[in-house]
Amino acid sequence: MSNFWKKLNKPFFCLAPMSDVTDIAFRRILAKYSKNRENKDSVVFWTEFVAADGLCNKLAKKKLSYILKYSEAERPIVAQVFGANPENMEKACSYIASLGFDGIDINMGCPDKSVVAQGAGSGLIKTPQLARKIIQAAHRGIESSGANIPVSVKTRIGFNKKEELDMWIGELVKENISALTIHLRTTKELSLVPANWDHIKRIKEIIKDSGKEILLIGNGDVKDLKDAESKALEYGCDGVMIGRGVFGNPFFFTKKNVLSEVEGLSSDYIKNDELKEKLEILIEHTQIFDKELLKPKYKNFSVMKKHFKAYVNDFPGAKELRVKLMETDNSKEVENIINEFLKQKK
Repeated sequence: MSNFWKKLNKPFFCLAPMSDVTDIAFRRILAKYSKNRENKDSVVFWTEFVAADGLCNKLAKKKLSYILKYSEAERPIVAQVFGANPENMEKACSYIASLGFDGIDINMGCPDKSVVAQGAGSGLIKTPQLARKIIQAAHRGIESSGANIPVSVKTRIGFNKKEELDMWIGELVKENISALTIHLRTTKELSLVPANWDHIKRIKEIIKDSGKEILLIGNGDVKDLKDAESKALEYGCDGVMIGRGVFGNPFFFTKKNVLSEVEGLSSDYIKNDELKEKLEILIEHTQIFDKELLKPKYKNFSVMKKHFKAYVNDFPGAKELRVKLMETDNSKEVENIINEFLKQKK
């Protein structure tokens, strides 16, 4: 398999890996209504992150298998893995590569305390030599599987302070990575302060000085596709990763204006057919969730409810509809409530 990163149109856009958000149900909806309509060759999907240690335990591996489910429509798709044990990273990446992913990304940016306590995620910023061993282990794992796919890294500008950037990025670019995604905040800052895109310039210099061809992806506070395009142009990064901005907008990676994207208009002007389409897509989203993920398989239906908040807003009757949807336990109940709401709208 060739390096898909080299074939992307620039600037390209990435769906951020978000736990209990970017699962197969959400990705399939985005692939159908967004990615494959206009930007197939410039959109990359990430899975939710999966623990390398867990994939090395037979029982845990079975429980985690849903994270690594994907459909062909989602390509190119990158599996994201985290861990601080090189041996387990090698084994995990061998298994992941055997599943046919287009690439593997190592999470070195997660600020979650339980992840950092393991020395993984953004905890690796404190141990750059171990981080390099983790990247090397990922390559060994891929090679042992017989696959030939690229490795990338997603991280932050530092752990406690921005001054760590030069040292940290300088160590990462010594390794064989095809792409580097930078969340433009420190671990300590979480998402409590604005992302500082001015750091992109310095990171580009570090990559250039390394003499390597490493694609740079900026991440943080991207509102919509137009904002992503303007940030790529202004700061000169190769791609932009979007997280929270994608919520509730199955058309995110297209030029289509829907609901909250219609600027300067009150909610009274939002067309009923646009609202109908969006709510029908929400039904479809929950149906895929039920089929692929709903317990007793993997997840509780409550996971879907964060999507309800994102899909159902900024239109007359949204609050009342959302309250009813929060009481549901499956896609059939969601379908009945939405159909009743749409019937009353006619």
